[in-house]
Amino acid sequence: MTTFFVSRHPGALEWAKQHDIAFDQHITHLDPIRVSPGDAVIGSLPVHLAAEVCTRGARYFNLSLDLPADLRGRELDAATLEQCTARLEEYRVEHAREKE
Repeated sequence: MTTFFVSRHPGALEWAKQHDIAFDQHITHLDPIRVSPGDAVIGSLPVHLAAEVCTRGARYFNLSLDLPADLRGRELDAATLEQCTARLEEYRVEHAREKE
């Protein structure tokens, strides 16, 4: 079993280290083909990728923030993530397919 930390943001990586978040691999982009049953994925993924992670039998932990509008689109450091109440929240995401 592998725990992936997925982020291209140095502040998120620093925040994870400060909070002793254990992970095996830090990657900046997730190819879902790498995910196996029993793995864990930590990050802020688009919903379709989070669903793929869950479909593959892995757990998905979203790095959630209470982000004010004026901070959107900016690179955030670990201290700012802390101010935005950064936290890991587990989600189970599935794709609702229409019946044919």
